Amino acid sequence: MSNIQMIIEERAADIGNFLVGRLLPFSQKRSVGPFVFIDHMGPAALKDYENLDVPPHPHIGLSTLTFLFEGSIMHRDSIGTEIEIKEGAVNWMTAGKAVAHSERTPEYMRASEKNLHGLQIWVALPKELEDMEPEFCHINKEDIPSWKDNRVDYKLIAGEILGRKSPVPVYSPLYFLEVKNTSQEDREIILGDYLFGESSLYILEGNIESEGNLYNPKQILIAKDAKFCHFVLKPVSTVYIFGGEPFPEPRHIYWNFVSSEKEKIEAAKTRWENHEFPKVIHDDGYVPLPPQHKNLKLK
Repeated sequence: MSNIQMIIEERAADIGNFLVGRLLPFSQKRSVGPFVFIDHMGPAALKDYENLDVPPHPHIGLSTLTFLFEGSIMHRDSIGTEIEIKEGAVNWMTAGKAVAHSERTPEYMRASEKNLHGLQIWVALPKELEDMEPEFCHINKEDIPSWKDNRVDYKLIAGEILGRKSPVPVYSPLYFLEVKNTSQEDREIILGDYLFGESSLYILEGNIESEGNLYNPKQILIAKDAKFCHFVLKPVSTVYIFGGEPFPEPRHIYWNFVSSEKEKIEAAKTRWENHEFPKVIHDDGYVPLPPQHKNLKLK
C-alpha cells in the first residue's frame, strides 16, 4: 500500500507583476502541519526593465519565510526593518496582530538583468500567539545548519529534526529540511524515525522513486504517515521535506490574513481599507484589498 496520500501539482498564480507557482493551499489540502501557504517563485530571468514589485500589503496571524535559491529581494516592513535577502539566507517575519511589508528588486539591480528563484512560505501561529507583537529575524546563509550524510547534502532551514535545530525562531513544532543529491548515483533516504505530525515532500528538481513509482519536479507529495518516509533520491535532485504538528483548530485563510477566528479576519480587512495598519518604512505604496474580497464574508 502506498504511503502517498495525495499529489499536489504546482499551479500558476499572479502576485502582481510576477507569476509564481502555487503549491499550498489546495482545495483538498489546506495545510500541512502549521504550513498554510507555499509559493514557488521562478526561476525567472528578468530583463533590465523588469523588476519584482510587491507594494506594502498586510498580514495577521502568521509568520512568513522567504528562502531564495537565486537572486535578491529588498524587504521593508512596518516594524522598521529594511534588509536585502540573498541566496541561502532566511527572512522570518512574524505578523502577529498586524504587520505590513513590501518586497521589491533592490535599487542597485533595477536597471540590469537578473534572476530570481525561491520559495515564499506562510506558517500559521498557535491560537494563543495570533495577537502577539510583530517580530522580524534575518538568518545569514552560513548560520543555517548544513551537513553531509552518505554523500547527501542536508540543510535545516527551519525547525528541529535529526538532532539539529535551526536558529529561525519558530513558534510551534515543525521542520523544513532541504535534501540534495549532487552525485550521479541514486541515494536511499530513510527519515521516518525522525519525522512527526503531518509531513510532505516538495520536489524542486530531479526525481524521487518511492514504492516503485517515479515522481517529478513541481509536485508536493502528501504522506499518509510521516513514519514511513523512505525513498530513493535520484541523481542531481533536490527536495524539501516539511511538516509538523497540526493545530487542534482549523485556520481560515483570506487574502493575506490567517486566523483561527473569522471575526479577526473581517476586522483586519476593515482596518486595511481604512489605512489603520502600521506603515512600511521608506515605501509609500499600497495594495488595495482585492475587489473579490471586499464584500465577501467568511461563512
